[in-house]
Amino acid sequence: MARSVSFAKVPTVKAAPQSWLDTIIKGDCVAALEALPENSVDVIFADPPYNLQLGGDLARPDQSVVDAVNDHWDQFESFAAYDAFTRAWLMACRRVLKPNGTIWVIGSYHNIFRVGSQLQDIGFWLLNDIVWRKTNPMPNFRGRRFQNAHETMIWASRDQNAKSYTFNYEAMKASNDDVQMRSDWLFPICTGAERLKGDDGKKVHPTQKPEALLARVLMASSKPGDVVLDPFFGSGTTGAVARRLGRHFVGIEREQDYIDAARARIDAVEPLGKNELTVMTGKRAEPRVAFNVLIEAGHVKPGDVLHDAKRKHQAIVRADGTLVANGQAGSIHKVGAHVQGFDACNGWTFWHLETSDGLTVIDEFRSVIRKEMARAG
Repeated sequence: MARSVSFAKVPTVKAAPQSWLDTIIKGDCVAALEALPENSVDVIFADPPYNLQLGGDLARPDQSVVDAVNDHWDQFESFAAYDAFTRAWLMACRRVLKPNGTIWVIGSYHNIFRVGSQLQDIGFWLLNDIVWRKTNPMPNFRGRRFQNAHETMIWASRDQNAKSYTFNYEAMKASNDDVQMRSDWLFPICTGAERLKGDDGKKVHPTQKPEALLARVLMASSKPGDVVLDPFFGSGTTGAVARRLGRHFVGIEREQDYIDAARARIDAVEPLGKNELTVMTGKRAEPRVAFNVLIEAGHVKPGDVLHDAKRKHQAIVRADGTLVANGQAGSIHKVGAHVQGFDACNGWTFWHLETSDGLTVIDEFRSVIRKEMARAG
């Protein structure tokens, strides 16, 4: 499979590291990726060639021809050639991905298992496989197989030790009626006004993905201002959704017709405002505040006596940020567990300080510190 490269924009990437943001680079994805800065991308969404291995035209029962994917960019001479291509672009993606970044790869049964194997061999760590269930899949016209009604997305971190990757768990749960978001997603394929068509009425790109699918991907695994890379940009769905959601994008695409369509599409997108883009977070996403910070800020003082909500237990605050109760010294959590005879305790919600308003849970003081940190930031 011949892969011509145009370096029309690639040199500017090296000369000015930020010039590639919100642009479409024309050329082979591996060559273009090698020109991008290392550790510069937060999220990658890749929709690579599926290597469908079509042996000819696909006809409906009425003998009309199905508008299937038979473009040259989806054709490889062998599985070995496809594996080599997959390994090359995945390694190039891994270089530009930040240590806490993640990658999404979508595919069908033709290629996704081969892609998954390469991901693991290179060192990526698989987080989830997401099943995109299509509400309106294409029929199986020959009646020789089950109707192919889904595609699979693999979500992976750069390596096994990447623990601080973005996952907006609280936002996903809240948008799903306060139930954990599952790994099977139901969306229709791209149709109607969203489907880009040329002057001849034909589809601009045969595998255009629905914006709703990309929106969930980016809302789940990125934050406003993050950089989203799509090495197989096609009609620009990733870029359009990223722009609307306040993310930066960089796309790589070989075909000029696709680039022109994607650029016009993205230019027409109106970004959402700051209020609409604020991501819901939970306690786990808040900055860490140690108990001694409350002492340093004067909210709690050495010698203060802390109580539980029912005033059954008490402990004395020491200058080093520990508590002491019944001869046992330690953290707010350890001493809280000790006085109750438990193995564990959340000291932030167990201990209270006597104030002019009565007993005040010490977690309230931590919230004040966090608000001050947010204002300073």
